[in-house]
Amino acid sequence: MTVLVHRETRVLVQGITGHQGTVHTRQMREFGTNVVGGVTPGKGGSTVEGVPVFDSVRAAISATRANASCIFVPAPFAKDALLEAVDAGIPLSVIVTEHIPFHDMLVMYHYARSQGARIVGPNCPGVASPGVAKIGIIPNVVFRPGRVGVISRSGTLTYEIVNGIKEVGLGQSTCIGLGGDPVVGTSFVDALPLFQEDPETDVLVLVGEIGGTAEEEAADYIQHHFTKPVVAYIAGRSAPPGKRMGHAGAIISRGRGTAETKLAALKAAGAQVARFPYEIPDLVAAIVAREAHR
Repeated sequence: MTVLVHRETRVLVQGITGHQGTVHTRQMREFGTNVVGGVTPGKGGSTVEGVPVFDSVRAAISATRANASCIFVPAPFAKDALLEAVDAGIPLSVIVTEHIPFHDMLVMYHYARSQGARIVGPNCPGVASPGVAKIGIIPNVVFRPGRVGVISRSGTLTYEIVNGIKEVGLGQSTCIGLGGDPVVGTSFVDALPLFQEDPETDVLVLVGEIGGTAEEEAADYIQHHFTKPVVAYIAGRSAPPGKRMGHAGAIISRGRGTAETKLAALKAAGAQVARFPYEIPDLVAAIVAREAHR
């Protein structure tokens, strides 16, 4: 079944003619993703990596029946790109672009929700289901098909942890990189029900970091609604008070959003909490072994 991306996913790349769009179009196709078209106004009629380019999302959908978008458009134009995709009927947009203005993302978030569309990102590595499809920039080599779900706020930690799971002989069902901005289209609480309902996910890894209250909210959801085993990690335990890690979403304010509060909430919800990223694969492997002997 997988989560968010499926064998029927037909991906459109907005900003395909830029360097990042071109490179990651090639890598998405190598992963097995059905990339059916790209959009760059004024470049319609050309091709990139064998993929036809169109001047608009509507023209691309008409020709290709695309049902998902990967957005590499520069930050000043990302809002228009997302609104164009939603207006054309795209139900899932993964926004890789970083540095999107806060107020632009507020408009994008609420407009997409009002139209029944989902955003993953911005400033995110994307979504991947090994053996099925990938939308975004997560390296292909870290994956192996399996039954471990991953949700993460940190791009780099996502790659490390997913690769670690592969190295202990396990694999992933779906990995979702949520993005690290203060406003993201899909939160932990949005993603958790998808993994709860996914019959191909047996164990979930949740990777959070300091700043905001997303992990505390996730812990509350896990405690009351999530029945599968969870392994959690919170980055930033050693950050000085009031500091942030890497991006605006990791700001700590007024004693909220600290590693300690997040860890306590997740432990209280029944999650197994790793002290360091390298512990996660072994914790997952122990859960899988225990469940296999039940």
